[in-house]
Amino acid sequence: MYTIDLDKLKKYDKPGPRYTSYPTAPQFHEKFTRDDLTNEIKRTNENGNSADLSLYFHLPYCDTLCYFCGCNMIITRNRGRIGGYTEYLKREIDLYRKLINRDRKVEQLHWGGGTPTHLNPGEITGLISYINRNFEYTPDAEIGCEIDPRGLTKEHLEALRNGGFNRISMGVQDFNDKVQIAINRIQPEDITRQACDWTKELGFLSMNIDLIYGLPFQTPESFEETVDTIIDISPDRLAVFNYAHVPWLKKHQNILTDKDLPKPEEKFEILKMTIEKLTGAGYVFIGMDHFAKPEDELTVALREKKLYRNFQGYSTHSGADLYAMGITSISQLPMVYSQNHKEEKAYYDSIDSGLIPIARGYTMNEDDIIRRKVVMNLMCHFVLEFQQIEDEFGIHFDEYFAWGLENLKEFADDGLVTMDDNRIVVTELGRLMIRTIAMNFDGYIERQVDKTKYSRTV
Repeated sequence: MYTIDLDKLKKYDKPGPRYTSYPTAPQFHEKFTRDDLTNEIKRTNENGNSADLSLYFHLPYCDTLCYFCGCNMIITRNRGRIGGYTEYLKREIDLYRKLINRDRKVEQLHWGGGTPTHLNPGEITGLISYINRNFEYTPDAEIGCEIDPRGLTKEHLEALRNGGFNRISMGVQDFNDKVQIAINRIQPEDITRQACDWTKELGFLSMNIDLIYGLPFQTPESFEETVDTIIDISPDRLAVFNYAHVPWLKKHQNILTDKDLPKPEEKFEILKMTIEKLTGAGYVFIGMDHFAKPEDELTVALREKKLYRNFQGYSTHSGADLYAMGITSISQLPMVYSQNHKEEKAYYDSIDSGLIPIARGYTMNEDDIIRRKVVMNLMCHFVLEFQQIEDEFGIHFDEYFAWGLENLKEFADDGLVTMDDNRIVVTELGRLMIRTIAMNFDGYIERQVDKTKYSRTV
């Protein structure tokens, strides 16, 4: 069971990236071209040990607006608009299918949103059938979908399960009535439990539940009731996110006024209580905001140092190339990132022209590759062996990362890391501040060229 030092949380809580990639998305640019992407696809195809695939499909539509939402979503009940979008997704699959070797199999697939289950069961069946006709899967493929129990029917889940989905992720945020009203997400406990019961009945292998702390009117006492209920529901995994209040990016968040949000001290109390209760109930703290049962694949990957991080968060599929489809989605190959257009019209126009709908991207340079390895080792394994980095990249670690190592002396004094001449080990308390720790190895922050306004790290 974790014991949390609130003073240290306060000290190291600062704005920073989530490091679902390195470099982070603000470094992407519009000079990146389709040729940059297609050349990288060709290179990975020609690699004798070409990686398997991870596929992501972005389904942006929602029925109603949740005021806390930071996702790329569109509010609509226009079934024609939704159906038309899924047809364009199929056409984007066709464009990629011409480029990717057919012998490369899918080991991970995920539908995110938005609300994928805003599609009706027939639309779900039609899209997954098209995907399944175009790609082969590994025998143990992880096939997951985000759901919203509001408006969910058992037929939605049956369509997913019949299509091969074996994992479900569901947002709860908070069961407190006052909080739900404030964030415009009325989701009673009974429909949440019903969705969980259906997933078990239908044979899904894993259920993840998302909670958010830092929402209006939350208190340690009220959120403890939610945590107790979640422990009773007993999901396999949990993500407990810090509410990212970024009204300069998401204008609808201006509805949530600062006076109703928990004060920083209260928010830290909520986090402390949540971590201590979940770990006390047997969940393993994976890192930053993820928890899993001891036998879960994430826990095993953490223990075996096989944990990975991409745009969907922590993952067990470190070897796969990520191809992401739909508006705003980001593909991740060994040397490039590419992001699709954010608006439907630009996305549709590109596909109508027979072009992969890229808006911007990034090609890695040598410094990026070195720093990505360091940042991801810290984020995923919580230990960094200097000799390993030196041997792989031919650098002197203490010279190359002198700025970061100097900064980390204070972290070591405060018990967030232990350091010697050979390695850095992140402590249990340090895992909570892992974003802040990783920032010390971010070349764009060191050179002060990253002026992005981020959400806070804790």
